[in-house]
Amino acid sequence: MSLILKLDKVTKSFARVETRDVTTALSEIDLEMHDGEFISLVGTSGCGKSTMLRLIAGLIVPTTGTLSVNGEEIRGTSPTRGMMFQKATLFPWLTVEKNISFSMRMQGIHKRQESQQEVERLLQVIGLERFRRDYPAQLSGGMAQRVALARTLICKPEILLLDEPLGALDSFTRMNMQDEILKIWQNNRQLAIMVTHDVDEAVYMGTKVLVMEPHPGRIMGEIPIDLEYPRNRSSAKFVEYRNQILDMLHFGSREKD
Repeated sequence: MSLILKLDKVTKSFARVETRDVTTALSEIDLEMHDGEFISLVGTSGCGKSTMLRLIAGLIVPTTGTLSVNGEEIRGTSPTRGMMFQKATLFPWLTVEKNISFSMRMQGIHKRQESQQEVERLLQVIGLERFRRDYPAQLSGGMAQRVALARTLICKPEILLLDEPLGALDSFTRMNMQDEILKIWQNNRQLAIMVTHDVDEAVYMGTKVLVMEPHPGRIMGEIPIDLEYPRNRSSAKFVEYRNQILDMLHFGSREKD
């Protein structure tokens, strides 16, 4: 696998203007990620998971250290890094198909035929061809997230960033969306990085799980997940991975009580 993303001694601190206190969200992070990997980031609140994703997306800059994609330092956002958030954040005045094509218009991709063909392909991938002319208010939560996923994918990002994209969904819709995302990732095999608070989700989806600790945010462990897709949540090996991560997060003893 080719090296795509590198974090070199990345630290991110935030200062409070009113108190002048400084909070270090991430400290001295060294990471290398490759194409075809699906990285799950887990950890308690405040460990810097979402901060790391925002740094990779180019939405914020590191206090010290560098992030690079294919050897080039990240300086701002790029269509090669697509980000999907917990809320679908669709434009309520645009239809499903126009929400999906919006990213292409923003990037100056004006070839109408090429753009429409890609919209059609993604509508088929997410199974919403019949809803192309519906507005966000007419969609369920799961359908809206599928539209948000298609909008993220339409510019064919080299790195797919997922910031708790399924956290607001009910358990059944969430499991279906996990499979949808995995199916798309398996077809494209780009680097995917997902933040989640759900350990089962991290094991179910990831080729590797990075376990983080807070105050300041650091990587306390990397766990390669040696399981074939599709995965069985009740298999002994799956449960073993799950318990290993919970033990690292100091929840293992509670699970056994």
